[in-house]
Amino acid sequence: MAFRVTCLQRAGAGQLNVPTNRVTHSTMLIRRLTPDDAARFQELRLQGLRESPTAFSSSFEEECDRPLEVVAGRITPDAGRAVLGAFEGDALVGQIGVGIDGGRKLAHKRIIWGMYVAPDHRGRGIGRRLVQQALEFAATIPGVRQVTLGVNAANTAARRLYESAGFEAYGIEPAALLVDGELHDEMWMIRRLDGFGAGSGETP
Repeated sequence: MAFRVTCLQRAGAGQLNVPTNRVTHSTMLIRRLTPDDAARFQELRLQGLRESPTAFSSSFEEECDRPLEVVAGRITPDAGRAVLGAFEGDALVGQIGVGIDGGRKLAHKRIIWGMYVAPDHRGRGIGRRLVQQALEFAATIPGVRQVTLGVNAANTAARRLYESAGFEAYGIEPAALLVDGELHDEMWMIRRLDGFGAGSGETP
């Protein structure tokens, strides 16, 4: 499937062309994305940036014309980072990133980024499975002891999801985001990987 979403579509009234066909829950597959998934990742990413702008530090305007070659590089997996996608049939309906948080002194940490499930597929446990698989992936990386993330402090549904996966809040950054003239606080959360047996296990 080849397509390119441009900034010109920002002015359109319609939704981005993300497949919304429903299939049974038993057919859902979660796997690491590869460069071949760049177009599907970008389509869903842009839908998220437009539909939930206060959930991301990036914006639709910043990413809508990003070349697919750049997107492919962003999602290319390696031993220390990955983007996981939830597929129902051929449709990418959810995604989550596990990234590296910095240099050698921060190598014991990973950060969750870009978590998003398409609206028509929410309320079915996809987000919970994505978070769980992201934690399991992080736990396979030698030396990684903890995973952190930031979430809009007013997003109670997202906070409950992360808390159910064992994340604990450790601080709030006031006025972390400015979206359409409104300030939003960011809650920072941490999940220690002791219970996963960091550095051992199977990759999802």
